[in-house]
Amino acid sequence: MILKTARALALTLLLSTTAHTALAAPAITAGKLKALKAQAVAGVESRAKLSQVMNDTIFSFGELGFQEIETSKYITGVLEENGFTVVRGVSGIPTAWTATWTNGKGGPTIAFGSDIDCIPKASQKPGVPWHDPIVPGAPGHGEGHNSGQALNVVAALALKDLMIKENIAGTLMLWPGVAEELVAGKAYMVRDGVFNGVDATIFTHVGSNLATTWGQPSGTGLVSVKYNFHGESAHSAGAPWRGRSALDAVELMNIGWNMRREHLRPEQRSHYVIVDGGDQPNVVPSEASVWYYFREQTFDAIKKNYAIGDKIAQAAADMTDTKVDHQVIGSAAPRHFNRPMAEAAQANIEAVGLPVWTADEQAFAKAVQTNIGAPKQTGLDIKLKGLSAPDPKPESGGSDDIGDISWIMPTITINYPSNIPELPGHHWANAISMATPIAHKGVAAGSKVVAMTALDLLTQPKLLAAANSYFKDVQTKDQKYVPMLAATDRPQTQINAGIMATYRPAMSKFYYDPSKYGTYLEQLGVEWPVKQLTPPSTK
Repeated sequence: MILKTARALALTLLLSTTAHTALAAPAITAGKLKALKAQAVAGVESRAKLSQVMNDTIFSFGELGFQEIETSKYITGVLEENGFTVVRGVSGIPTAWTATWTNGKGGPTIAFGSDIDCIPKASQKPGVPWHDPIVPGAPGHGEGHNSGQALNVVAALALKDLMIKENIAGTLMLWPGVAEELVAGKAYMVRDGVFNGVDATIFTHVGSNLATTWGQPSGTGLVSVKYNFHGESAHSAGAPWRGRSALDAVELMNIGWNMRREHLRPEQRSHYVIVDGGDQPNVVPSEASVWYYFREQTFDAIKKNYAIGDKIAQAAADMTDTKVDHQVIGSAAPRHFNRPMAEAAQANIEAVGLPVWTADEQAFAKAVQTNIGAPKQTGLDIKLKGLSAPDPKPESGGSDDIGDISWIMPTITINYPSNIPELPGHHWANAISMATPIAHKGVAAGSKVVAMTALDLLTQPKLLAAANSYFKDVQTKDQKYVPMLAATDRPQTQINAGIMATYRPAMSKFYYDPSKYGTYLEQLGVEWPVKQLTPPSTK
């Protein structure tokens, strides 16, 4: 606890002495800004090898949420070698960190964030257009979180050189989205003041197009809760009447929730897994647990469904004469992104454009879509989505705890095209492209946009003022941030430790070694461009 407090104090002091309002810096001319952006793009391009190596290395680690040990060690090592000050273990999370670098006095503090964890049972050889795990049953980057930190680091290093050369004042801060698949990291960092003194956040997330949004996008926020039921064991055959089954309580809660679904808003999404159902059939389970995600589109609706879950859990305990308690694992606020920042980013997106895909890359993408049974086999995107006003009634869907950060400062997400469209998501198929030239090109495009947009924020005080005005006068005028975490909630950093202990020894044999191999594909013996696009016959 003393170490955690010292780290938090050190971070607060660091930010408080480096974060200043952007109005302290005079704006530069449009012509000068254009020239600076060209230099930033050149800085990104000159680091193409570093970008590829970082992307492929993190892919090879394939670490689940809260267990991103090698990943965080590697990224922070690169940043420290390049002059960034790293604070590790923020918010009591061993794999969470911040890395900051300051030039001059004054200027804004701009944060770059991206997630780093992977998906269970998603091990997959990149560049193989059918299911071919590196280590069967092991986790893998079946969403593509291996790519975002490579993007951000390269953008930050290009900016660092430029800020020194051109005497641009400001602070760059990088941070990881730990355990995003558990939505169990960012809300703790927000609660603990990790982002105090930061003026704006540019978040990056893998996608299949180069795009950004403003306002409330489609999707949901959520609260993640584990209900623990406590009963009494007994011999299941000899004296079952002496037992009180915690598993019965879990099953009754699930039945109750499933019956209640019909009477909830259709926008809600909720799911559960039984994480402890007892030990063996001949012992009445004295302990059992079920883990729920309650998703909705507003703070009030999330809290309402959470309260219903609590009520049903207590009813299940009453029916089985058991006791119940619960713990919040994590939460994600409904997202809301900043309009002036998104509009600035969109101008940079249009200047950079989508990567130019080769015929081989398009054939590969279409083969993956065909082999996985995707609804469309159209290959990689060749047209930018563009920026449009938010849907007045956003569709329901997934969650991301970047939402919590979006309610404490101006924030945008930039999606970059390193994945193949029309895939299931959270699936081994989404890992297929993520250490191939498709991912490398997408990361480079995103890195250029991030560097250019950060330059806008560093050198155009009116942009940051407009972003703050939107945040205060539009976004938070009638709705303030509603934290779902209590002061007593703690990150459940033991989650996934057992899975990684089981698979890490086998996975470590396949960690990427860039001193011996040009790419991870080369290390795995995967030919590129791929010539065989259909799975081998199993007959």
